[in-house]
Amino acid sequence: MSGALLLYRAGTALLEPLAPVLLQRRARAGKEDPARLGERLGRPTTPRPAGRLVWLHGVSVGETLSLLPLAKALGEARPDLTLLITSGTRTSAELLGGRLPKGAIHQYAPIDGPGAVARFLDHWRPDLGLLVESELWPNLILAADRRGLPLALVSARMTQASADGWARARGAARRLLSAFRLILPQEPETAARLAGLGAAVGPELNLKQIGEPLPCDAAEFDRLKAAFGEAPVILAASTHPGEEVLIARAFRAAGRDARLVIAPRHPDRAEAICADLAAEGFKVARRSLGEAPGDGVYLADTLGEMGLFFRLARAVVMGGSFFEGIGGHNPLEPARLGVPIVTGPHVFNAQATYEAMFDEVAAIPAVDEAALARHIAGLIDYPHIARRIGQAALAHAGRQGQALNRALDLILPLVPA
Repeated sequence: MSGALLLYRAGTALLEPLAPVLLQRRARAGKEDPARLGERLGRPTTPRPAGRLVWLHGVSVGETLSLLPLAKALGEARPDLTLLITSGTRTSAELLGGRLPKGAIHQYAPIDGPGAVARFLDHWRPDLGLLVESELWPNLILAADRRGLPLALVSARMTQASADGWARARGAARRLLSAFRLILPQEPETAARLAGLGAAVGPELNLKQIGEPLPCDAAEFDRLKAAFGEAPVILAASTHPGEEVLIARAFRAAGRDARLVIAPRHPDRAEAICADLAAEGFKVARRSLGEAPGDGVYLADTLGEMGLFFRLARAVVMGGSFFEGIGGHNPLEPARLGVPIVTGPHVFNAQATYEAMFDEVAAIPAVDEAALARHIAGLIDYPHIARRIGQAALAHAGRQGQALNRALDLILPLVPA
């Protein structure tokens, strides 16, 4: 084992006794589920069922939800398997609650301390571990490898900054990556970066490009559709600080008889968003408080309802893309529902997806606030063009599922018969 990994293991072992105090502090801040802190320490709250068990892990909302199509496909291919899905954030656990495949179990992932990892693996004894995106936790990976647990890194993603960091500890990176029997990168750039660190890389698989349309409460759709009336709805989805005001100003500049719905990436920012919009002269109705839509902004500060709002929208403005640093969000959720998409210029998290959609006129880039106002006006004034863009988005989303079948052919042989 490399010196860097030995040092990491020793340091985490020394710090692990402090974990309960830190987790309690996070729970008081609302960042952990106080009733399930034991899971974070490797003390599961659910018995392990008999038989083969496949463990799938993603850290936060996007990564964890992207695992659902893979989990469903595994369950259909091998109904004898128990699926354990772990995540690291409270929001991801709440969103997974109603969307797990039948019989699947959710647990919080253990912290990467030697003791917590050992307790987790002792209890669950997985037959295969599937980690998604960039989950290179040394204690977890090496403990699994020492036990002979087959591991796969699926929909792997590594930024250039992360690759540069691992290059400074090349021996540690090589040892961790060698623990994976299978690595499926999201795109060619990640494949090259992982190969440069010594990984054996397989075919591409981007789980965020695969999935079924988000669910929707039909009765609530009918109620909100009636509340909005004939006015077209523009949805600002997964917005971040500063974007709510920018998009609202562009909407106002478009000057059309329409309704603006804002669904922030983090609904707990609702108070700050209301204050920012009020300072710009906008009236705001909050969904979480039961307030009815009016002629101002409707703030969808709830979780698990994006399928509802995508279906209501004439067009979607994807957030996380108008200021540097976030890198944009997955456009395929609205695409699967045939909704035309407008995005800002900063989309490095999904660059290849957006470029393909731009080429197919399945999404539209807006370089700034003025361009966004023009696009909003055009999509409202020309519904036939909006429908055509939405149909192109739907067609693009439908073509992405083929990679999952290729990945299953590589993953299933890793599960004991």
